[in-house]
Amino acid sequence: MTFARHDPTSDLPSLPRMPEWVTSARAETLADVAFLSGAALGQLQLALGEEAVPQALWRDRLALRAAEACVTFSGRSERAGELRDALHLLRPGDLPGPAGEIYLAWQRAAERPLSIRALHRALPRLAPERIAAWLDAGSAGQGGPVARAAMVLETVLTDAPRAEAPGLILADAALGQALGWEHCLPLLAAGLKRADLRRSGEDLHLACHRAALRSASEALRLAGDLARRAAQVKAVAPKLRAKGAGAAVEIFLTRDAVTPGALPLPDRAARRLCDRLVDLGAVRELTGRESFRLYGI
Repeated sequence: MTFARHDPTSDLPSLPRMPEWVTSARAETLADVAFLSGAALGQLQLALGEEAVPQALWRDRLALRAAEACVTFSGRSERAGELRDALHLLRPGDLPGPAGEIYLAWQRAAERPLSIRALHRALPRLAPERIAAWLDAGSAGQGGPVARAAMVLETVLTDAPRAEAPGLILADAALGQALGWEHCLPLLAAGLKRADLRRSGEDLHLACHRAALRSASEALRLAGDLARRAAQVKAVAPKLRAKGAGAAVEIFLTRDAVTPGALPLPDRAARRLCDRLVDLGAVRELTGRESFRLYGI
């Protein structure tokens, strides 16, 4: 007699999905696009309260996407793989470089609850008073959350035209504050084009609504994918016998990429654990290299 193998993803609750009418609708006017972006953000809000979604990992992966977009806006060529290397393969005393600094800023902006202090940690070159003043530009304005985020972005780029990454981080922070989110969820950068950053007024508002619509849909799909991957990791965790394996699994559930050296095990044991997780289909090797490898869900 044979028995069907249990699929851990079958135990997942019904995760929210973006309605087809939101993603397939063709909207041209600001009012229509604003309606659709609001609907998309409403669906996204459901995933923020879903325990099956590894929230810290979700934010970290969205931070990578946002950083990749900002690096492109700055005219640089680094993509996700190079950005991961820029942070995770640093030796003590090394600097991450311009692209790595952008990625680090997004990572820090997303990892702690929203506050001026947390945003200053992400953007240490900006005084807390200036960060607060820029955020006030959105809260003092009229309109919904996306409109407020657009106002913050426009204010930052008017005052500091080359501050694309800080402007987009603070725009997402304003969006999160307006929606009552505990953390900054990186969204707008990945949905905007470089030309959009030169817009102002209603044109910028329209671009931000379209970015919110596009990015919310992509973020919701990512949440579902990560929920399934996290369920697989948790299902294989009891098979891991290495001391410290449980703590290592928790690290994988909170970070986009992990080096074996970041795990709470001796170097050789950490490498064996990573290889074991890959064999079990719970973790992926992200670089394709024979050495200096990175692993992630």
